[in-house]
Amino acid sequence: MSDWHKSSYSGGSNECVEVREHTAGADVRDTQNRGKGQLSFTGPEWSAFIETLYLTRA
Repeated sequence: MSDWHKSSYSGGSNECVEVREHTAGADVRDTQNRGKGQLSFTGPEWSAFIETLYLTRA
């Protein structure tokens, strides 16, 4: 499993989310509330989310 990382768009702020990718998909958590758990997504769910973000930026 990979390490948690923040988006390069966060600008060093702690008001963002962290992601870690793994073979089954990805986990997402709030940087300021790490102890409150995470949301887990399957590979297809995570791919659909990233694709939607990409398409909305185009």
